[in-house]
Amino acid sequence: MKEKEQGMSLIVKRITRITVSLIFLFGVYIMLHGHLTPGGGFAGGVIIALSFIHVVLAFGKKESLKMLNDNVVSFFESLGGLLFLGIALSGLIGGYFFLNVLPKGKPFDLFSSGTIILSNIAIFLKVGVGLFAIFIALAILRVPRDDKEEVK
Repeated sequence: MKEKEQGMSLIVKRITRITVSLIFLFGVYIMLHGHLTPGGGFAGGVIIALSFIHVVLAFGKKESLKMLNDNVVSFFESLGGLLFLGIALSGLIGGYFFLNVLPKGKPFDLFSSGTIILSNIAIFLKVGVGLFAIFIALAILRVPRDDKEEVK
């Protein structure tokens, strides 16, 4: 007997393949331009987490966990935290915690903010992967409800 296919319909899966890359790219754009426009690492991280959640909803958790297993998630979340800590401690070279040690560029350029863009990248990794991990934990630990039982 053939096992029931996970996820949604073929149309949803095809559209998801297109839209996930666009959503991810938009999240990266929001993260990189966070010091120039509203956004930053947190907002960009939430957007990329939503792109990965979109994959889970369309393809099912078994298929999506083949692409992104818990080792990859754990690695990138740890990398984000260590990168943020490294940026904070690098300021101690100049004498202060979180001191900007990189040169400032011309105003309104992409790399005009010194260490802020590096902090945005670290927060982007930490928030994006952390929210995705929370969603996966909730999806895996979901307790199926008996339909015959009334909800009180």
